[in-house]
Parts: sequence; C-alpha cells; structure tokens
Amino acid sequence: MVVLVTGAGGQLGQSIQFIAGNYSNIQFIFCSSSDLDITNKENCKQIFAQSKPHFCINAAAYTAVDKAESEPEKAYLINVIGAKNLSEVCLDFSTTLLHVSTDFVFDGNKSIPYTEEDYPNPQSVYGQTKLDGEKAIQEILEHYFIIRTSWVYSQFGNNFMKTMLRLGSERDSLSVVNDQIGTPTNAVDLAEALVKIILFSSLSFGEGRGEAFGIYNFSNDGQCSWYDFAQKIFEINHINIDLNPIPTTSYPTPAERPKYSVLDKSKIKSTFGIEIKTWEESLKPVIFPL
Repeated sequence: MVVLVTGAGGQLGQSIQFIAGNYSNIQFIFCSSSDLDITNKENCKQIFAQSKPHFCINAAAYTAVDKAESEPEKAYLINVIGAKNLSEVCLDFSTTLLHVSTDFVFDGNKSIPYTEEDYPNPQSVYGQTKLDGEKAIQEILEHYFIIRTSWVYSQFGNNFMKTMLRLGSERDSLSVVNDQIGTPTNAVDLAEALVKIILFSSLSFGEGRGEAFGIYNFSNDGQCSWYDFAQKIFEINHINIDLNPIPTTSYPTPAERPKYSVLDKSKIKSTFGIEIKTWEESLKPVIFPL
C-alpha cells in the first residue's frame, strides 16, 4: 500500500516519518514543498503518476496564523487552491485523501466541546482559508477524511512547546494567556491516528465502507489554557520560572483566536477504535524521548 505525504518538512510530516518504520506494510512517499508544490496542479499530477498512491495525507498548509492577516492571497493559494488541486488529482488517480484542518474554523463562542456537526464560523483569515479548503475537498471528492486538530506541537519544527523551552532558558519570568481554552495535540499522536484511519479504510471493503468517510476531530484528551500548557511544560522539565497568567487583551495579535476550541473526539474514537491519551500524558514522551 502506497501512502503519499505532502508537507514532509513540517512538524506533522516529520512526525509521520518518525513512526513510518513501525508500518512495514505501508510504502510511505514523503514530499516536501520543493518536491511537490500543491499549488501547482501539473506538479501534483506528475508526482501522483510516478507514485500511484492509494492514500494521500495532506500535511502541507499555510499555518502562520497572524501573518495570514497580511498575506491572505498566499494563505488562500496554499490552503484552498492547494487542497482543490490535490482533490482533483486524487479523483483522477482514485486516491483517498486525508486532509488536516483546524479548530480555527470555529468562532470559539461555545463552552462545551465542538462536534463535527457544529457550524463553522472562522474569525481569522487562516481559519477561513482552512474552511474554504475543506469545502473545496467536499465539492470534488466522495472518498475523503478531513481531520480537524488543535494546538499541534512536537519535537519537530516550530511550536509553542519549543518556544516555551527556549524562553524558559533565556528568561526569569514570562507572561502567558490564560483565557483561551483548548487542547494540545502531540503531532506524533496525530500521525498515529492518521495511519490508523488508513489501515481501517484499506481493510473495510463492501457495504458500509463509505460511511466512514467525512469530517473528524482529533486532539489529545482534556483541556487547558495556554498558561496551563506552559506551566506543565516547565514543571516536567524542572525549569524554575516566574510564570504569570494574563488575559488575551494584554497580548493583542493580528489574528483573533477562538476563546474556546476544545474538540469532541467521540466520533473518531467510536468509528476507528482509536484510544486517545490526555494532553498531560502525551507531553512527557515528547520532552523525555525514550
């Protein structure tokens, strides 16, 4: 079974590479943006013709949330046109697409976890382009999985955890927002979930197979504020720092963040039998690798 992974240089792409050796029955083909430019449809066709993938994991995205406010065209090109190109090529090659989306498609006005049926209402350019990318996929494909996730971190790439560790080594005190509530997602856990969906889909033939396609939420379990997340990062790394909670109003950013973006994972758990660790459990092996 051939699985093509776009965005191989990003933290999710690198996390999939990290676990790929555990799945000898899957031939992974990893393409960075220099290998496969999803905004170039002809480039997509060429790579698909060479690799003939059964599945494609789209881990390529424009994820600079604040920068997107001043670069809407670039965000749209990658997150919407890129998703559309991949969908059209997947259709031509009978490839099943797994596309990673975001909690930013929601406005954050709820106080209980968001389900896949909740109405999206993005409040930022980034969130809007990710939602438009979802819609482009749904208009073109029947066989797709859209996985919405949140607060992704890992030992790879740039992310909140690595920023906190760097700042913790440079400063004596730090202020972190405590009124945005969500759930951290270990990118390696997300990678494992994506592979489990592929294995489930490849083994599920006959009637009912199509019922599994659609939108799913995935993050680690539980919830916290960015302040709580930072506190736990410092605690398990034995870093002593004066950490101060502050409201969002004290740390204005170009893009508006959802105040509450906890995702309900009931659907992905029941459909694919995926067990999900709490965010606290998943934080430890990333910072203290075996």
